[in-house]
Amino acid sequence: MQAWCEKTALRSLFQNFILVVIVLNSALIGFETSPYLEHKYADLFWWLNHSVQAIFVVEILIRLMACHPGYLNFFKSGWNIFDFTVVALTFLPEFGELATIVRMARVLRITRLVTYSPELRLIVDTMFRSIPSMGHVILLLGLLLYVYGVLGVNLFRGISPEQDIRWGNLDRAVWTMFQTITFENWVGVADPVMVNHPWAWIFFATFILLGVFVGINLFVAVVMNNLDEVKEEHEQAKHVASDSNGILERVQSLKAQLEELEKLLQRDAKPK
Repeated sequence: MQAWCEKTALRSLFQNFILVVIVLNSALIGFETSPYLEHKYADLFWWLNHSVQAIFVVEILIRLMACHPGYLNFFKSGWNIFDFTVVALTFLPEFGELATIVRMARVLRITRLVTYSPELRLIVDTMFRSIPSMGHVILLLGLLLYVYGVLGVNLFRGISPEQDIRWGNLDRAVWTMFQTITFENWVGVADPVMVNHPWAWIFFATFILLGVFVGINLFVAVVMNNLDEVKEEHEQAKHVASDSNGILERVQSLKAQLEELEKLLQRDAKPK
């Protein structure tokens, strides 16, 4: 049974079937947002939802049985934990406060597309891998916002009551610089200041060069570096899985040959 579950879980036909079910489930969730369709086809939606849930339960059981007897090995993968949690949450009773959690769990079924798409898993793994490094980049940008916010208050406060809305205190100045770094109406921020201080373009130009271009390049560099590392890990995992499948096939072939040999020996050992 364990060997059959392991072979089934690794078969592309099984994985493609689950992928199709996930896509159809995603379309079903979209249809349910229509009050007209939900009212007219309420019974059909109920049966389809429970059918999808049953398929997902069988899928999880097959993947669990494939890890027999070390079932805990199944939970060593974060993606397996995610799949198991999404499926388990749909068994909560759909009433009261739990109803919202069950609906959210149904929507989370859509995200299982990531589990069955190697390319999407690569992107998500890269994002999570980049979070610690991103923290340092964000800290650097935060310091830049703080320094330029302090400079903005000292340089531009008191120009006019209208400008004090942007430069009257540190909180407002930092928020103004954050608007500038996102290119959100930064010209509308800079032009009124330059009417009184023509040299203010230096302030905004240096901030944009440091904050936008350097900051974005740092983000891209961090992501690309982690992308290469995650790609290498995925390739290694593929080779390991391929080697494991080859070993499993050889063991099963040897087992079949031994069984055949045992039958022949038993037949020859029978008294004539």
